[in-house]
Amino acid sequence: MNTPAAEADIDDGLVDRLIRTQHPDLAGPLTLVANGWDNVIYRLGTDLSVRLPRRRVAVDLIVNEQRWLPVLAEYVEVALPLPVRTGVPGEGYPWPWTIAPWFEGRTVADVPPSDRSGIAAPLADFMTGLHRPAPPDAPRNPVRGVPLAARDGAVRQRLQSIPRSAALLPLWEKLAALPPWQGPPLWLHGDPHPGNLLLNGEGLAAVLDFGDLTSGDPATDLAAAWLVFDENAREVFRSHVDTDEVTWERARGWALVMGTALAAHSADNPGMAAIGDHVLAQVLLTP
Repeated sequence: MNTPAAEADIDDGLVDRLIRTQHPDLAGPLTLVANGWDNVIYRLGTDLSVRLPRRRVAVDLIVNEQRWLPVLAEYVEVALPLPVRTGVPGEGYPWPWTIAPWFEGRTVADVPPSDRSGIAAPLADFMTGLHRPAPPDAPRNPVRGVPLAARDGAVRQRLQSIPRSAALLPLWEKLAALPPWQGPPLWLHGDPHPGNLLLNGEGLAAVLDFGDLTSGDPATDLAAAWLVFDENAREVFRSHVDTDEVTWERARGWALVMGTALAAHSADNPGMAAIGDHVLAQVLLTP
């Protein structure tokens, strides 16, 4: 399955007009850097970025980022893409949009898994800071933070088209049957794959893309142990998070949820497909 089709026409001219109309003091050269599942991202000048939803489903996600990232930034030490300015519909574009900082660096996805151990402890520290009780009006997300059993139908459907399903299905059935999270709903990033982690040198420079921001089971984010790391770095990450064995096993289940999504829906995105392959190989190893 390929990346979903865009529901809004976004090009350099449109983005330039939006900026010049609403934030003329920030107008500058634009460079397209990403055209993903949900958003189009431009670099604006040298130190800013512009993020615009390309599908209706992403609109609430960007609004959530605009509202909540300034709150969450108080809880963590790593940089977040805090809104510098917010935009409103205009020039024929129907949805809100964001101007945020541009972070120099490369994503963890651009680094071989064997070279990622240096961010295991910093990423664990980020999650420890973030994972605190969320308010009742925290964003809802039906596919993150929920009991694993709620994702059973989707995972089974994906496994029908994924190699190694004969090994993955019994593992999934075991993990989906684990007791659900019994604690209060905690703040979650919701999408902790290596493409959303930025390196500056060998350190963790920023955590990106809070479009799946929600609250619930912290195991959702702890899935990064399999999404990002190999066995050795996973041990380092595990040693820096304070969690029980059942939650750690549920995190393995969440890695399988996300890995099957990446493997099944990234036919036109080799980078994301590679992440999916990595995750599914890792979950089949001893955790």
